[in-house]
Amino acid sequence: MVTVDEYRRIRIASRDGMSIRALARTFHHSRYKIRQILANPEPQPYTRSGSPAAPVLGAFHGVIDAILVEDEQAPRKQQHTAMQVYRRLCSEHSYRGGYDQVRRYIGKQRRLKRETFIPLSHDPGQRLEADFGHIYVDFPDGRRQVPVLLLVWSYSNCPFALAVPSERLEAILTGMVEGFAFFGCVPREVWWDNPKTVVAQIFPGRERKLHERYAAFASHYTFEPLCCLPRRGNEKPYVENRVYCLQRQWCTPVPRVTDLAELNGRLRGQCLEERNRPAPGGDQTIAERFEQERVLALALPAYGFDPCVLQPAKVDKYQTVHFQHNRYSVPRAWAFRSVTVKAYTERIEIVGQGQAIACHPRSYQRHEQILDPVHYLETLHRRPAALDHARVFGHWRLPASFSQLRAGLEQGHGPGVGARQYIRILQLLADHPITRVQQAIDSCHSHALDADRIIQATRRLAEATQQPIRESLTIAATELAAVQVPVPDLKIFNQFLHLGESDDVQRSDPAFENQLETVASTDHECGVR
Repeated sequence: MVTVDEYRRIRIASRDGMSIRALARTFHHSRYKIRQILANPEPQPYTRSGSPAAPVLGAFHGVIDAILVEDEQAPRKQQHTAMQVYRRLCSEHSYRGGYDQVRRYIGKQRRLKRETFIPLSHDPGQRLEADFGHIYVDFPDGRRQVPVLLLVWSYSNCPFALAVPSERLEAILTGMVEGFAFFGCVPREVWWDNPKTVVAQIFPGRERKLHERYAAFASHYTFEPLCCLPRRGNEKPYVENRVYCLQRQWCTPVPRVTDLAELNGRLRGQCLEERNRPAPGGDQTIAERFEQERVLALALPAYGFDPCVLQPAKVDKYQTVHFQHNRYSVPRAWAFRSVTVKAYTERIEIVGQGQAIACHPRSYQRHEQILDPVHYLETLHRRPAALDHARVFGHWRLPASFSQLRAGLEQGHGPGVGARQYIRILQLLADHPITRVQQAIDSCHSHALDADRIIQATRRLAEATQQPIRESLTIAATELAAVQVPVPDLKIFNQFLHLGESDDVQRSDPAFENQLETVASTDHECGVR
């Protein structure tokens, strides 16, 4: 292989008058090679003039083409490799040629069918890409995988990341509501893959049937919900790159946090730091480009979307409703009635007739019962034996004064009567805070323990708490009653009808001006009151 440096020395020697014969003898090349060097200032790359002859394979081109056509309908991981095609040619068609001929022919055919793309550009404020990334995080109870919702603007590459408990629709809604608040604006388009939580049904092309709750979310923020073609992650490259950035940069080494709130604080800080980096394809920073996005994007609505999933349910005989393999309790008054379950990422709210009747922490386990003991106090009065045999009361963590109270009541009145009196005191917790009942119990310890005495003490404490509120309401009512509004003179308002015609005359009338001042001062006084 003749180097460029040797080309230079030979050409300089020729320039100084050395003959081709002398050059060949001096530099140990043939005269043909010397002429080639003199004709070109640098070595020419080797190029094949034509495809190598493959006379044996020519008869099998049709067989190979048929196999490649069948592969277009086969799963990606079950398509033929060049070696598998070679094996089939040898075993099924008695092919006697070499493998290299088969490999070159298949490579040529596949290159002709490889997809090419057109570089796209996106307008500011137009497009937001959304996807989930997965990272491992070390919590106090061990290492576990956490899904992270990522939102990225296509023009500025400005990101938002939020770790959520799951990839369910309520987590998507919560993350996007927080993301829009973080950005301070709303895109005109939001692009997803086709997750089942968002897309209920996929039709040919880009037509989709969205989940009703996600469609309501898009309607609330007035953006266009769009989805990529199936298995076309290249249609949202910015968020795909951010998933790699999340895993390889933001969360390497593995984060050690106490809970998701601390992790999300770190992720939010990383998103803010990213704004100082240069934006791709330009000399501006991500922050500078995002300001252009913010100007042209949609404004946030007056109030946020309620990021929950709604599901109708019916309360059973155990005062529970079923939601995603778990059961949640409701008060006795709602047994056997229809309610609505509102599922958030962290809690479950149960609504009946437009008002919240129960609220529980969300459980992501299976076949659990999340029960509130207060919901069963009314039923406990008719079934006192359940106090010691129902798990809902066995796991109830009450202050130590309650257990001491029960022991004192049973000692003074007997086990049966004492337990019933203790249940009457527990029923106070349905209407009073536990601190008030505990205070009433402590105030009665100097007397003989009795349920009626504690109930009366609790009511007196409630009255004492309500007394300042009643006094303030009474004072406000007294002040309101003292306000006197004069009867308006309708003739004054009739003069406004002719104000345009005789504006100068009326403005010069002192009586008219005094009447207007009286009306204005009266309106101001009423408004202040």
